[in-house]
Amino acid sequence: MAAGAPRVFVSHLSGVPVFDPNGDQVGRVRDLVAMLRVGGRPPRILGLVVEVVSRRRIFLPMTRVTGVESGQVITTGVVNMRRFEQRPTERLVLGEFLDRRVRLVDGHGREGEEVTVLDVAIQQLPARRDWEIDKYFVRKGRGGALRRKGETLTVEWSAVSGFSLEEHGQGAENLVATFERLRPADVANALHHLSPKRRVEVAAALDDDRLADVLEELPEDDQVEILGKLKEERAADVLEAMDPDDAADLLSELPEEDKERLLTLMRPDDAADVRRLMAYEERTAGGLMTTEPIVLRPDATVADALARVRQQDLSPALAAQVYVCRSPDETPTGKYLGTVHFQRLLRDPPFTLVSSIVDSDLVPLPPDTPLPTVTSYLAAYNLVSAPVVDESGSLLGAVTVDDVLDHLLPEDWRETDFHGEGGIRHGR
Repeated sequence: MAAGAPRVFVSHLSGVPVFDPNGDQVGRVRDLVAMLRVGGRPPRILGLVVEVVSRRRIFLPMTRVTGVESGQVITTGVVNMRRFEQRPTERLVLGEFLDRRVRLVDGHGREGEEVTVLDVAIQQLPARRDWEIDKYFVRKGRGGALRRKGETLTVEWSAVSGFSLEEHGQGAENLVATFERLRPADVANALHHLSPKRRVEVAAALDDDRLADVLEELPEDDQVEILGKLKEERAADVLEAMDPDDAADLLSELPEEDKERLLTLMRPDDAADVRRLMAYEERTAGGLMTTEPIVLRPDATVADALARVRQQDLSPALAAQVYVCRSPDETPTGKYLGTVHFQRLLRDPPFTLVSSIVDSDLVPLPPDTPLPTVTSYLAAYNLVSAPVVDESGSLLGAVTVDDVLDHLLPEDWRETDFHGEGGIRHGR
């Protein structure tokens, strides 16, 4: 871990208030959700269990936590209010780690004295929103209510046995853990070659964001099969986590009744984006585009633009440029003013207004532009993404090169082995 990275003991988080960016309280922290991993790697913190006003307990991913400090947790404001359900690969830190009897191990992996876990420290990885368990605060000696004395010490996560998965075993828990370091496209390739039963078991064990990324890389038949095996509320959560264009493509493969039921279960804003995309013909700019490009107002600075480009969950294609529009700055936006390419952002001082460096010569695509024209447009201007603008001048979204390739490649292209001799590895 890098020096200075935030470290928090989980006992200090129990019961602390959770606030949105406006200062309104969302609820209170009741537990943390960790995922055990293979290969002697520290457990990763997936998110928080938050109790909201109605006493319902919901899941808040760590990717939506922007601050853990001064007795409070700050979120991005995007909170899914559905009830938290623990998955097979997940462990509750306060509920399952504290007071657990484990053994210390030496530098050679030999188990030694038995100790009781009193607290757990988590630390944020440098320059990321990922958190891992960093240290354990333990007490030597036998446990029990009448035996509170004994030497206490803080040890590295690697000095304690009992908090990682064995390398062998069948359950989906172990298989999911081995997938953790793979790109979504590679996980999708592995899933595709599993039996239908195992495919559904593994999909059920993946968290929503990870499953959404993997579904986007699977053939349509596998997508429909997996989505159909999920509980409807879980299926809606996964659709919300997918890119809107991929969610629209998947929903279009379902019977009308199933499609409408899932759209009704989704958050209204997410469902509206998907419905808008489904209104366009599939092989047009409108049908191919994503509704979530980087949009900035004219008074934003280069520093603001670079901060948006650095967001971890952005694909490289979407991070290659920002689109400058008048308010509102969510699609469909106010008047589209132009594009600023990433390289231009690197050449200008941080205080420069993006409105002063826009490329307004690049003619945007109408939403009914057919796929061959979109392809020629990207090739002619050496672009990885292009703006889609309607007749009124509003930015509707952006077409990215990866979505275009998905529609140009043969239907069985996902069957290609990217790991053989001389092969390549693909993914986002």
